[in-house]
Amino acid sequence: MHAFAKIQAVEYHLPASILSNKELAGVFQEWSAEKILEKTGVYERHIAADGETAADLAYLAANKLFDSNNIEKSGIDFLIFCSQTPDYFLPSSACLLQDRLNLPTSCAALDINIGCSGYVYGLSLSKGLIETGIAKNVLLLTADTYSKLIHPKDRSVRTLFGDGAAATLISSVESLNSKLGPFVLGTNGAGAKNLIVPSGGFRERHRLEATAEYTDESGNTRSKVNLFMDGPEVMNFTLSSVPKVFRQLLESAGKTIDEVDHVIFHQANQFMLEALRRKIKIPPEKFIIEMDTVGNTVSSTIPIAIARAKKSGQIKAGDTALLLGFGVGYSWGGTIAELF
Repeated sequence: MHAFAKIQAVEYHLPASILSNKELAGVFQEWSAEKILEKTGVYERHIAADGETAADLAYLAANKLFDSNNIEKSGIDFLIFCSQTPDYFLPSSACLLQDRLNLPTSCAALDINIGCSGYVYGLSLSKGLIETGIAKNVLLLTADTYSKLIHPKDRSVRTLFGDGAAATLISSVESLNSKLGPFVLGTNGAGAKNLIVPSGGFRERHRLEATAEYTDESGNTRSKVNLFMDGPEVMNFTLSSVPKVFRQLLESAGKTIDEVDHVIFHQANQFMLEALRRKIKIPPEKFIIEMDTVGNTVSSTIPIAIARAKKSGQIKAGDTALLLGFGVGYSWGGTIAELF
């Protein structure tokens, strides 16, 4: 018997405010509510309130995890917070969450900023911490509030992204077999410019001129302090990279698709997901899509999909799932996990 990392529980939290396709169609009158659904697979998305941050959402998701699974906070010895919308440049939001959640001061805490593949990266870090004996119970929190980065007149991203958070407990279990892994991770920073907020960091500090608005040839309005996404380039990256990672992961695990119960990709948009499923030839009954009422929640899409599929009975304890995140960076990460 050996100590292996295993996903024990997953919960999520969404902000109260809901932005529907009907409301968006009132802003972008050239797109009907039905056309937005057709292009994104999203009916509605949740939007954080003014003054409500990703850390606030993560705090609520963590408390749901503790309460619904009878988890003792005193046993958490590592906290990882994955977000691209932290409370501050410094200190790290993970440190603030350790105190706010009343976790022991012996609990290490750190932030990671990785975006769409962040959940799988967080799982890889958790596995390393647990299987080298550094930690026994890792609390992985993912949360983003991209809505605060999006210009209200940018149709290309406002129709797609929603805010949300997820909390996952990864623990050490005694077993003969690994419960999490292998991992395939990678990066191509040459694509960074295609999904970016250009101004506001230390490469280009906030200046008045950075807030000047412009409208692109597709009619999307934004400034340099807003999120920019080159949709066609991101789509090209996804369709060329994800099938390769998928094959590498199965080969590394020594498995075929028949030996995996579920496939859960980053819930980028339904059109893209269906294109990937057809290209890779994934059986539709194995392929989980759970984004119609939440949208693309960035680092939380995979754990939210896991939690929702478990609640509906689609995922059962002991099932194996191939998890694959991809996007901003560009970065990607895949793993195979035994769930619960």
